[in-house]
Amino acid sequence: MNQFFVPDSPLHRMFTLLSALVLDSLIGDPDFPFHPVRLLGNFAVWAETWSRRLFRCQFDDSNTTAADTSPLRLRIAGLVAWFVVSLTAVCVPLIIHTLLKRLGYLPVFLADSLIIWASFAIKDLVDHAKQVQTGLKQDGDGPPLRGRRAVSMLVGRDTEKLDTKGVARACVESIAESSVDSMASPLLYAALFGPWAALLYRAINTMDSLFGHKNSRYRYFGWWAARTDDVANFIPARLSGFLTCLFAPLFGSRVKTVLRSFFAYRRIHESPNAGHPEAAYAGVLDLRLGGPTWYREGLIRKGWIHPSGREPASQDINRAIRLFYLNAAGYNLILCLFLLFSAILHS
Repeated sequence: MNQFFVPDSPLHRMFTLLSALVLDSLIGDPDFPFHPVRLLGNFAVWAETWSRRLFRCQFDDSNTTAADTSPLRLRIAGLVAWFVVSLTAVCVPLIIHTLLKRLGYLPVFLADSLIIWASFAIKDLVDHAKQVQTGLKQDGDGPPLRGRRAVSMLVGRDTEKLDTKGVARACVESIAESSVDSMASPLLYAALFGPWAALLYRAINTMDSLFGHKNSRYRYFGWWAARTDDVANFIPARLSGFLTCLFAPLFGSRVKTVLRSFFAYRRIHESPNAGHPEAAYAGVLDLRLGGPTWYREGLIRKGWIHPSGREPASQDINRAIRLFYLNAAGYNLILCLFLLFSAILHS
């Protein structure tokens, strides 16, 4: 157990991971100006402006100046902005970690725990999903005005075109996708490499959210941000999706049946990763997800995932939350057992 008091040891990573999970369960993801993710987002916006100016590919909403710029120059500008933000996300926690080691173990433990806590959002996701469910209940049989408003905080689609079933579907899909980028990915990298890797992942995911759009502004500039996010989520999406399928009996489904559906529909989604958690949630909850979806850029004709499932309803949001909690518990148990086993091997 002496490894616990050694920064960078497997036991240290396990206990910082656990302390971050406890902190998230207590306070969630509060919104304040100096939150690390907000700072990363603001820095990424600055990096885009600086990089576009450096490579002379500024974008003007009024006349789409960037449309006349060569795709190669836009790709290089996006790549440079990405590296500036990513390098900062790696260096800051490593510098803090190195400096605090001189002050003893406790400051390092607290700092590492806080950085990991800032990299994921379990309670915040659940709170937002519950607001959607509450909004739909308040809407009753009328237009889902409150539900649309609540789900707009979770998804990037055009929520004004959603009916009650569409709002419930969007919420369940958001819970499924967020089980990867808000939980599985950052915690996997925290367990394997430490806080700097968790914050690097959060930077990569934030830049994908900001730059990874297929419109005239970001089609080329955001190409690298979108591709690196796909790479970063590749393994966690598959691990988390497969694990989710194993909870099928708790929801009245058979694991064998759910796995068959999972492997049949996980590649239907246009994203190389989002289809895995969505297919898992659709199979376990026996819901039809996906399908044609309206975004700001227009209608995207997605394929249906688990088309034999029923249409989602407001009560399915609570079932999806329960599945998300089970998935998070099982996933983190596996990570802790892995770190504990690593500590035994290194002892």
